[in-house]
Amino acid sequence: MNALTVAAAQIPVGCDPEANGTAVREMMTAARAAGARLVQFPEGAISGYPGDRAAKQALSGWNVDWAAVREQLRGVAALAGELGLWVVVGGNHRLTPPNRPHNSLYVISDQGEPIGRYDKRRCSHTEISDWYSPGFDACVFDVDGFRFGCALCIEINFPELFLEYAASGVDCVLFSSYSRDPIFEVLARAHAAAAGLWISVSVPAQCSAAMPSGVIGPHGYRLGSCAGDGRPGLVCVRLDRGDPALDVALHKARPWRARARAGDLYEARRVDDPRSVAKTRF
Repeated sequence: MNALTVAAAQIPVGCDPEANGTAVREMMTAARAAGARLVQFPEGAISGYPGDRAAKQALSGWNVDWAAVREQLRGVAALAGELGLWVVVGGNHRLTPPNRPHNSLYVISDQGEPIGRYDKRRCSHTEISDWYSPGFDACVFDVDGFRFGCALCIEINFPELFLEYAASGVDCVLFSSYSRDPIFEVLARAHAAAAGLWISVSVPAQCSAAMPSGVIGPHGYRLGSCAGDGRPGLVCVRLDRGDPALDVALHKARPWRARARAGDLYEARRVDDPRSVAKTRF
């Protein structure tokens, strides 16, 4: 297939797994009704994220209701199977005590099965010091001929992760965040344009003023966006390899830059010239 519709959700994220799960399922139904094949949710969408004061207090010491988190994830998976919808949803993933949890994105297939999980690799200073155990593996999966990768929040500051996904043949990176840093928007657009990737962004409604949920094209421009006014929202965007506006980014710039990064193109044209070697002459 040369086209696929994805949805980026913008929901309120708190520290009540049941309320979070209800919001996720409502948006799943809306995404499927709008023709989406895959819907993406923010960082911590089910469990909550200890970024705000209220959530930090509720999650202090990781007094998370893990049974409720698991129940909500099962409910999301069951609905994904009923709707025939792929779902990527954030949540803390419990490890064996006393190990800290992972900060994760769960990948649930249109059959309602968990087929993978991305565990945040580049945790922030606070996360790695107090909150989370890091992950170490990329997450890549395919839907209808499109390849997806996953990234979380502060990882937007690490271009090597996005170049790694591009080298793996990823078409679209699903970037879920819980941040109010407006520079994330600049970085996401830059990574999309530099690597020739679609980047789908999902953030909590309360963080949307800095960077609303939406989809950035491989040319670095937004193709669709929720409002940045703090309200819940959903945006569906068609990833279309045949879109003339994306021809240069997808079919010219991306393969050319892959050759350039490999270096062989330049080595083949290295010259043996004393005027090249001498760096202190005009």
